[in-house]
Amino acid sequence: MVKYLLKCKECNQYGLNNSENNSKCSNCGGQLLNPRPPKYSPIDKYGKYRRDYFKEDFKKRFEQN
Repeated sequence: MVKYLLKCKECNQYGLNNSENNSKCSNCGGQLLNPRPPKYSPIDKYGKYRRDYFKEDFKKRFEQN
């Protein structure tokens, strides 16, 4: 039995994940994703890596424009 509702990336409808549909939306066939944000922790083990990634990503986007 599935515990959580998932949200379709394409049509924003909610659905359940089971072995028959393999994380596909029953309405449009889009990918089902977890709609809840990750749990917050004041001790962010990977914060340095995430900030470095976003700094590089921002620089790349800024240079393109």
